Amino acid sequence: MINIGIIGAGRIGKVHAESITYHVKEARVAAIADPFMNEATKTWAENLGIPKILTDYKEILSDDSIDAVLICSSTDTHADISIEAIKANKHVFCEKPISQDLTKIQAVIDTLKTSNVKFQVGFNRRFDHNFEAVRNAVAEGKIGDVHIVKVTSRDPDAPPIEYVKVSGGMFLDMTIHDFDMVRYLTSSDVVEVYAYGTSLVNPLISEVGDIDTAIITMKLANGALAMIDNSRKADYGYDQRAEVFGSKGQVAVTNDTPSTAVISTATGVTGEKPLYFFLERYMASFTKEVSLFVQAIINDTEVPVNIIDGLQPVLIAKAAKKSLDEHRPVLLSEIVM
Repeated sequence: MINIGIIGAGRIGKVHAESITYHVKEARVAAIADPFMNEATKTWAENLGIPKILTDYKEILSDDSIDAVLICSSTDTHADISIEAIKANKHVFCEKPISQDLTKIQAVIDTLKTSNVKFQVGFNRRFDHNFEAVRNAVAEGKIGDVHIVKVTSRDPDAPPIEYVKVSGGMFLDMTIHDFDMVRYLTSSDVVEVYAYGTSLVNPLISEVGDIDTAIITMKLANGALAMIDNSRKADYGYDQRAEVFGSKGQVAVTNDTPSTAVISTATGVTGEKPLYFFLERYMASFTKEVSLFVQAIINDTEVPVNIIDGLQPVLIAKAAKKSLDEHRPVLLSEIVM
């Protein structure tokens, strides 16, 4: 049994705690820590059967009975806590991004060089059943050589302005998943980025220096071209689609819906809207990514999303922001660690 400590009891920390408790049989949540632990969260944790409910994560790191940690705290703490955890000889699952600061990501990489712990980054969409099917079709050569990749990702509603102010910008907060998806679906790195962006959803987003609507085009190392389109607000729900076109054909996936029922009447043909947001759409993928992390610890195998997989989307996001600001294509090689 792998004993896990969760650092951060916010929305994603709760998701992981519940998925481990109910679905990951080889692990248990032995402790959870959050400096803002309140009575409601404490009661929730007690009801899950978590034995240690703490306010200081350092108590988790100093606990020899705990094998691994899930870092679900605020983004600005990810890298520092990762380094502390590695030095404490804990296996680490770190939510994305590792950091918005490339020098901090490099510090985590350097710390890992002298350690044998597992380090996995939380890009959960890789474990979604739809995107796995696309990846498998591409990897098995069913569509031939990859020529064009299209990823659509649109949220059902824009986040609060207070969140936008500290998110690091849409490319690092939202599009980072799509940057990772392009790499995952094609098994190829991005070499050049051209980004267009504006604020069409909420003018306040523009006032705080961010965007809410974007189209990003990319050149990949394997010669293929990729495009991502993003919006912070889609009235019809969480829009998550992907297509890969190649020399022998294409593979595409559309949105998950509550049912596949289509009603046809004299007044029209209608179906269900997409599932509302990421908790509905990707819950199974959150469970699978942690389950595979646990399996990597038990079997001493490679984690499915490593530190370099965590670094690359941040580099792409930085290149996209540079492209947006300078109105030109940007090579990934221009982004210096």
